[in-house]
Amino acid sequence: METLKKYYTIGCCGIDCGLCPRFHTKGGSVCPGCGGLNFKEKHPACGFVTCCVIKNGLEVCSDCKDYPCYRFDSERKGYDSFVTHKKVFPNLEYIKNNGIKSFIEQQNERRDILIDFISKYDDGRSKSFFCISCALLPLNKLQETHRFIDRLTDSSVIKEKNKRLKDKLQMIAENLKIDLKLNNKK
Repeated sequence: METLKKYYTIGCCGIDCGLCPRFHTKGGSVCPGCGGLNFKEKHPACGFVTCCVIKNGLEVCSDCKDYPCYRFDSERKGYDSFVTHKKVFPNLEYIKNNGIKSFIEQQNERRDILIDFISKYDDGRSKSFFCISCALLPLNKLQETHRFIDRLTDSSVIKEKNKRLKDKLQMIAENLKIDLKLNNKK
């Protein structure tokens, strides 16, 4: 079986699947990304993939002449508890204006930082927080934080390093007025 899309780490809808906790999960609940291997088994009813990829042969919705269509109504309301949906429109606009290759390069930097955070600083309960942070915070702030945490060569246990990293990311988010917590549906 092959992938449905060339760039399966980017959802048709604009979500960066490569920054999602389910993409980085081990075992049976791992998500293959948008149009990735076995995608239809995990997400058989995804209207975005059906319309964008299968019916129209596109990579992302912003390539469509009808973008943004009614499928984006829930994102416009902003009540989704999946916080990274906040980036749907900015991501698709970036792709529309700069091309998907430029977007992929930028997101690869975010994913590299995320993978490093998870592999070196996850205490077993921080993966979702790191994913949300890497999806929502500006890339330059993530790079700065990555350099900061990598310079910590002391013998701190992972729990202490994890706390320092999470505190730094939370401080950046608060200064930028970015909420890193799940939204409650209203």
